[in-house]
Amino acid sequence: MTTHVTIVGAGIGGLVLARVLHVHGITSTVYEAEPSAGSRAQGGQLDIHAGTGQPALALAGLTEAFRAIIHHGAEADRVLAPDGTVLLDEPDDGAGGRPEVLRGELRRILLDSLPEGTVHWGRKVTGVRPLGAGRHELGFDDGTVVRTELLVGADGAWSKVRPLLSEAEPVYAGLTFVETYLYDADTRHPATAAAVGAGSMFAPAPGKWIGAHREPNGVLHAYIALHRPAEWIGAAELTDPARVAAEFDGWASELTALITDCDAGPTVRMLYTLPVGHRWPRTAGVTLIGDAAHLSPPAGEGANLAMLDGAELGAALAAHPGDPEAALAAYEAAMFPRGEAAAMAAIRMLDGMHAPSELLTTLSRKT
Repeated sequence: MTTHVTIVGAGIGGLVLARVLHVHGITSTVYEAEPSAGSRAQGGQLDIHAGTGQPALALAGLTEAFRAIIHHGAEADRVLAPDGTVLLDEPDDGAGGRPEVLRGELRRILLDSLPEGTVHWGRKVTGVRPLGAGRHELGFDDGTVVRTELLVGADGAWSKVRPLLSEAEPVYAGLTFVETYLYDADTRHPATAAAVGAGSMFAPAPGKWIGAHREPNGVLHAYIALHRPAEWIGAAELTDPARVAAEFDGWASELTALITDCDAGPTVRMLYTLPVGHRWPRTAGVTLIGDAAHLSPPAGEGANLAMLDGAELGAALAAHPGDPEAALAAYEAAMFPRGEAAAMAAIRMLDGMHAPSELLTTLSRKT
């Protein structure tokens, strides 16, 4: 039988891994630095893709639970010019392959599907050291230690497990998101609510854009993107809505209201990336999933890839009982090229967003 699995990180990928292991009768322990499941907001909506996230949830036996939390109608897409002109307006006709769900709701159904006590909250890993023969020792901020037989780093961009495998470190991707929320938008911000529409809205210009999602209960969740050097970001005081709005002087007021009228934020998020094609030699007793393995600029794939990584690793361990090294090798052989392809696609997409004149010209011909 496959050995007990130790997972660092109770994000979406780590929880999918724990669930798939549980489905196959393999025990796991998940260590998470957050003090509880509800200690912080879990972010906005995720579009769950037909080729990645949905198969992962199927392997976890959670398709029905997933379908129960879909935000119907949220696959609608709009593209606007900076002056508010609608360049593209595609309603959600129910035929799309990327239904939207709230990240917090998805995390909830994953947590509810695990045996009680699987996740150990408030356990912040400060370091990991090898013990030989594929075993490792985790050190925690309270001074305690845990020894592992099979270790998985699902702990994101700044993984404490990654240094066991690779010297690669995240670098600034040249892009920063400023995140805001508007609440009760249809009543309090009707013009902005109409501009965003029923699903997602994107308004690009060279080197910057304003994007927003409509979430349940009249919430508009915005991401304002600025392609600027790290030094500029550090000096720009972007927690001031007026300072952020100044970068969009002359834009339509219904768009800039996502900044100036925000009910929560601005929250500044500098984006980081690992080298495209990041990989490591097979190392006994340890591997990585999700952003810990293949962090790249956000392009809608990060959470989906993390889920697929977790599901496929869990399935590989179940398919190789008694031989975890064969399972890890099989998992990594599929994960490495998949992560590289997704990173390349993200770079191409973001390059297009930074220089959108051709996109805008094309879309304007459709109106």
